[in-house]
Amino acid sequence: MRQRHAAVVWHLAVIAAVAGCATSNVATLPSVPEPLRVPATQILIQQVHATGVQIYECTASKDNPLRLEWTFKAPEAELRDRANRIFGRHYAGPTWEASDGSSVVGEVAARDAGPDPNAIPWLLLRATSTSGRGVLSETKSILRIGTSGGKAPADGCNEALIGKELRVPYQAEYYFYAARP
Repeated sequence: MRQRHAAVVWHLAVIAAVAGCATSNVATLPSVPEPLRVPATQILIQQVHATGVQIYECTASKDNPLRLEWTFKAPEAELRDRANRIFGRHYAGPTWEASDGSSVVGEVAARDAGPDPNAIPWLLLRATSTSGRGVLSETKSILRIGTSGGKAPADGCNEALIGKELRVPYQAEYYFYAARP
């Protein structure tokens, strides 16, 4: 009886060790400033790394039509999971689309400057719509942190650049959350 018990314990230990070595596409919860905290009623379902550009257009300022500035137009990025496999893409909306066809559109709920003054801000976004059946179809919140680059030039633009686009490289981590089951 003892030998059988020892064999069962050994098999369970091997299974646990193998399971512990498996790569997960879901990271641990990130530490963020209070305004960016996701509601406790939600759980992390996916983390991806974005590499791409923030697209700006030289336009007249909304506050002062005589002043020209770089106005944010859209993001354009490739998304990769924690195993560095292509997960999907990020584009205007803002929209995140997974390779499985599911997608989510979000709107900014909160922002924080983040630790890098030369990077776009950290954001908490609320899902406004989802589509498809897949990993992103149940998304309620999106967290953008760990940003680098992506900011428009501070010196603005001039008349020769009106209507021209500027593509500024950026990287970020996106965390997707769904309602707790």
